[in-house]
Amino acid sequence: MNQMKTIKVEKVTLNIGIGEPGEKLDKAKALLATISGCKPVITTAKDRIPTWGLRPGLQIATKVTLRGEKAITLLKRLVQAKGNSLKETSFDKFGNFSFGIKEYIDIPGVEYDMKIGIIGLEAAITLERPGFRIKKRRLRKTKIPTRHLISKEESMNFMKEKFNVVIKK
Repeated sequence: MNQMKTIKVEKVTLNIGIGEPGEKLDKAKALLATISGCKPVITTAKDRIPTWGLRPGLQIATKVTLRGEKAITLLKRLVQAKGNSLKETSFDKFGNFSFGIKEYIDIPGVEYDMKIGIIGLEAAITLERPGFRIKKRRLRKTKIPTRHLISKEESMNFMKEKFNVVIKK
């Protein structure tokens, strides 16, 4: 097999959207810290939506991004929380995928914390191939050729082979 066609996990991003600043956001931040072992970042609103009570700069969510070995071990636990099955609609046409977990206590190794309560979260996984650096580098940025992009089918096969995931229709 061509070495440049091998697929790997670039990053795993965990996200909890609360919609308002306050105690719930602090609980979500503490939850992400316990699940990932890393310090989460607070995200802010960019647009003004008066009916939802949002204004620019308002803290509404928290997220944490993991890369490398930490990302792979966490992804294995997250997939187990979903029962080793994902929906076909979870995958986009560029090979990335995301899914939600309704209760964090479904994740193996995470125990219920009375201070946090029950909160759900979203996981977004980005896949890449060798050579994807050309779209991010500082000098001479270039688009990735269409023949080198990761398709939906390739990412589903990657998850089946590496993580023993069953893909549901």
